[in-house]
Amino acid sequence: MSITATARAGRNAPLFAWLGPLARLAELGTEGYPRPARRQMAIVNLMAVLITVFSAVYAIVFAFYGMDVYLHLIVVNLLLVAIALLVPLAHRISDIAGALLIAIAEFSALFYFVRALGHDSGIQTNYIIAAAVAFAICGMTRFRLTVAVIVTGLALHLAAWFLFPPERALIAAPPALLANLYVSSAVTTFGMIALIVGYAFTLADHARAEADALLANILPEAIAERLKERPGERVADSVAEASVLFSDLVGFTELAQRLGAARTVALLDQVVTEFDRLAATHGVEKIKTTGDGYMAVAGVSRPQADHLPRLARMALGLPDLVEQLSATHGVDLRIRIGIASGPVMAGIIGADKFSYDVWGETVNLASRLESHGLPGEIQVCGDCTKTLQANFVLVPRGAIQVKGVGKVETWLLKEERGPGTNQGAVPA
Repeated sequence: MSITATARAGRNAPLFAWLGPLARLAELGTEGYPRPARRQMAIVNLMAVLITVFSAVYAIVFAFYGMDVYLHLIVVNLLLVAIALLVPLAHRISDIAGALLIAIAEFSALFYFVRALGHDSGIQTNYIIAAAVAFAICGMTRFRLTVAVIVTGLALHLAAWFLFPPERALIAAPPALLANLYVSSAVTTFGMIALIVGYAFTLADHARAEADALLANILPEAIAERLKERPGERVADSVAEASVLFSDLVGFTELAQRLGAARTVALLDQVVTEFDRLAATHGVEKIKTTGDGYMAVAGVSRPQADHLPRLARMALGLPDLVEQLSATHGVDLRIRIGIASGPVMAGIIGADKFSYDVWGETVNLASRLESHGLPGEIQVCGDCTKTLQANFVLVPRGAIQVKGVGKVETWLLKEERGPGTNQGAVPA
């Protein structure tokens, strides 16, 4: 899958797929909102589910202890169930309406419960959850609202403690019920805070992983690691010996005019994706693409004693790959490839939109060998033949005039030697 397709799949993936059947409940009413808002609204929906369950359980518990005595508390719990079920509909008003509905209902109901049973019930500890929930739902984008919710929760918690000691409780509840309520409130508070903090750390880990993956798509792995370990250090390297490959699709500009934008992009996307896979297979690093041009290197960001054979093997796979893709898309494409070996310089340039690039005479020569090459052929310089001739078949092309260099003896790379391979022509 291409990077574009991967990103598209990530954007369309369910936010809470790991919840299984609950995922659909979590996303009720969130359609049409931006992904960050949908994530926060999904948290609100999950809270509404928890409120529905716990409020129903509390209603049953109060009913067990006496319908006549606890009728008004049962009614308030059932009202909380009804309000929680309305949360997905509240999302239609705004992305924050559901959260505000829950906050107002819960804050009011908790205060009423403490007023009825006294602070020995421990119900006021649920207000502590507001500090974590407010940030999870409102975040930093609505900082004032977040602070307001937290301050309100703190004020109600303290008020409930000081205003409603046991002797002022409206109902003389049995110790067993108060103990049950205190334990359940403590468990709910600790559990909710743990879940929200855990969720926040999970999001941070996912964001870090996505950033690392994006960095790995932009930079070679070794360079990305250097940046993460020493972010302020400038990356500028001189490499004594490395190999550079340039490729170009012959006649692609004219072909693109006939294909139109959609088919051109689809074709290029598949070409580059398959080239990237082949590069990864051989431990070769893509540096950049320019239109239908592709640049790759070996032995630059990390030492590779066999950098040239690696690049040669990749190059040998490109013509067949282009032929297969041409048949798939119903076009006639051929590739031209140039390879040079020698010293290079490499580093990261730019600030906001940085890139890793490679420079030097070796790079220029590889580019010229490609542009002066033959369709379907891999043209290499004389220095390359010294390394490749033992394990690859090379055919001399002769001297060609290379702009900025002069006459250069070049060879065409044909295949890798194997058992029974014809020795072919090699340089003297």
